[in-house]
Amino acid sequence: MNRTFRLVIVLLLVGLGRAASAQTVDEVIEQSLTAIGGRAALAKLKSRTTTGTITLSTPGGDIAGTVETFNTVPNKSRTVIKADLTALGAGMLVVDQRFDGTNGYIMDSLQGNRDMAGDQLANARNSSFPSPLLNYKNLGISAKLGGKEKVGDREAFVITFEPTTGPVVRQYFDTETHLPLKSVISLEVPQLGTTVEQTTEVSDFRDVDGVKLPFRVRSTSAVQSFVITLAKVEHNTTLDETMFSKPK
Repeated sequence: MNRTFRLVIVLLLVGLGRAASAQTVDEVIEQSLTAIGGRAALAKLKSRTTTGTITLSTPGGDIAGTVETFNTVPNKSRTVIKADLTALGAGMLVVDQRFDGTNGYIMDSLQGNRDMAGDQLANARNSSFPSPLLNYKNLGISAKLGGKEKVGDREAFVITFEPTTGPVVRQYFDTETHLPLKSVISLEVPQLGTTVEQTTEVSDFRDVDGVKLPFRVRSTSAVQSFVITLAKVEHNTTLDETMFSKPK
């Protein structure tokens, strides 16, 4: 067997090996859903209530506060953040962000109350509970699998989710555990007149009712960085639907 022919055989075998081990975007997403708990376990979740603490990073030092989140199917959410900014001369901060599945409203003691709009509203509409991975196709969102990248010391698959309207989201999934590691999104912030890239990293996954949830969320951007640590998670609690709507 001459050298050229041997080289062709080697390259062919390498190519076949890569093809055999190649992952599709659907496979990566399905593996992640399975790692989280599986479609059956997720389908049992109709609502979620979480409580925890938030630590805001500021030029004057870290500020501690509380955070509560409420979610219900198919896509209603509410987040309430409270923090004492007296040390910074700003008094009490209370942010109450509501989304009723179609429209959103934000009550903000620091920047004023306002309707949710632009990229923030589009991003809320492109989400869903209990996981956007379950029905992103039904929302008209396309998913493209890119190469592998490092997230800390972990290797991750990178999937880019492109909605018909709203910002693109890049999500990173651990190649071994298949759990999500982080997401990156660029949002226009009208209050600042600029676009801000926000990176959110999740960790400390714990089993709650057969579903793995991150109990630590770290979000960083050029504008604001914070860490959320969950203390309690409850599923299928009864939530008043009016709590997600703009107050009358």
